[in-house]
Amino acid sequence: MSNYYCLVAGLPDLSIEESKKVYSVANFKEDIYPNLSSADKKLINLYFLKYDNQDLLRMLKRKNAVSDKKGNFTTEQLRTLIGNAKEGDTADKTFPTYLYDFLEIYFQRHEEENFMAEDYLAGCYFNYAMKCPNQFISAWFEFNLNINNLLAAYTSRKYKLDVASNIIGNTEISEIIRTSTARDFGLTGILDYFEKIQHISETDCLVEKEKKIDLLKWEWMETESFFDYFSIEKIFVFLLKLEMIERWSLLDKEKGNEMFRNIIRHLKEEVKIPEDYQK
Repeated sequence: MSNYYCLVAGLPDLSIEESKKVYSVANFKEDIYPNLSSADKKLINLYFLKYDNQDLLRMLKRKNAVSDKKGNFTTEQLRTLIGNAKEGDTADKTFPTYLYDFLEIYFQRHEEENFMAEDYLAGCYFNYAMKCPNQFISAWFEFNLNINNLLAAYTSRKYKLDVASNIIGNTEISEIIRTSTARDFGLTGILDYFEKIQHISETDCLVEKEKKIDLLKWEWMETESFFDYFSIEKIFVFLLKLEMIERWSLLDKEKGNEMFRNIIRHLKEEVKIPEDYQK
């Protein structure tokens, strides 16, 4: 517990001026990530794998493409992965198993017109991440999967597209969305955030829709991590919030700076030792 107390309490009490860049995910990787234990780095790596997914897809499309250095693996490592997969060699445990699973199918089907490599890889990624032994992080990925699938399903219905082909993952909720013809997919009362997603799906402005999605995610993180005082969960949430702030600061720098100051202030307040821990 003390390790995380020091990490969170030691975050810079920044007063960001207009000319300064918002503290970023890259800063997190440089300042905080190296101080985590090996076990906790593996949990945080689940987040960074999404950048590896993007790099991999880009490199499969263009041989001269390179990593953008946001993920866990270098350009050379990803090229090794691709080469291994082509030869059917999956012995290198450096890489998550889902990447080999994806590449096996990719090399079989990538020339098919209806094969959506990005969707298939996303499904593999979510299935892998939801097996994480950390309950909070596993639930986070499942929560995101449900949001993505429901919004995709509503969009598919709106434009009279096939719903099933746009749903990813192999969870029970995924299968319900994939097969249900009910207006609410039979999920009213099953997912406590279902109505919020339903309302979000009715928003026509894409920017406004993104803001509402992020607000829903922010509220979920606040609720689900409320009692995680000095844990890896709190660090994980901090990383997720940083990503949101960084993304929105590109659209509204002043708002991004304000959000970052708030997140730092709240974290500083949260690291005050609760009474239960003082006993």
